Amino acid sequence: MIKTNSYYIHFIKYTLMKSQIFYAALITGSCLLWSNTTSASAPADTIKRKGYTLIFESRDPDLNPEVKQKLIDTYFKVYPVLVKTFNRQSTKEVRFVVDTAYKAVAEASGNRILFSAGYMKAHPYDTDVVTHETMHIVQGYGYSAGPVWLTEGIADYVRYQYGIDNKGSKWELPEFNPKQNYTNSYRITGRFFLWIEKNIKQGLVKEMDSTLRAHTYTPETWIKLTGKTLDELWADYAHQPAIKA
Repeated sequence: MIKTNSYYIHFIKYTLMKSQIFYAALITGSCLLWSNTTSASAPADTIKRKGYTLIFESRDPDLNPEVKQKLIDTYFKVYPVLVKTFNRQSTKEVRFVVDTAYKAVAEASGNRILFSAGYMKAHPYDTDVVTHETMHIVQGYGYSAGPVWLTEGIADYVRYQYGIDNKGSKWELPEFNPKQNYTNSYRITGRFFLWIEKNIKQGLVKEMDSTLRAHTYTPETWIKLTGKTLDELWADYAHQPAIKA
């Protein structure tokens, strides 16, 4: 049996007690700092028009009021149209959050859209990012509905068709080149969908959107809706990518 000097026992107990007090203070201080940072956001504005609600929260004290108003106006002009066209069960209340800590462009989750304050400052005319992101809310596919490139391609096709000032933000669908593939997503896939709508089958995007929301999409869906496989459609597109007027 090893004997331990009582002095060392008291010393160890004292050290542990001091450590616990230090870490408790550190955690408390961190919580207070987080709380103060969070409460620094300006109060959210709630705007209601014709049955639709937008809650606008800015965490950027330098957000240009004109940009803010354009984001709001784009929501009320575009979102109700997308709901009526694609999914009448979609939420009628959406929350916009402009955040200085967010470094991408924008993203939708549930009924919330997060915007990068830095991006909006650098691209004040690109308010049709609202059109793309609100379409994601309308899509509301959940998980495992289909490939991501398909979801994003539909959203950019919708931006092209329903956006109110794509020209002002210098946003457009790219011309075809042989290095592209339908899996490239976003505008490349969006143009492919436009080609299908104009050259093969009008209403394809709306039908595909419904299929994805119902979680019944399979690769055979393309054959069912167009009579051709996806790869066959892409080969036709690559051979003659011009879009009919």
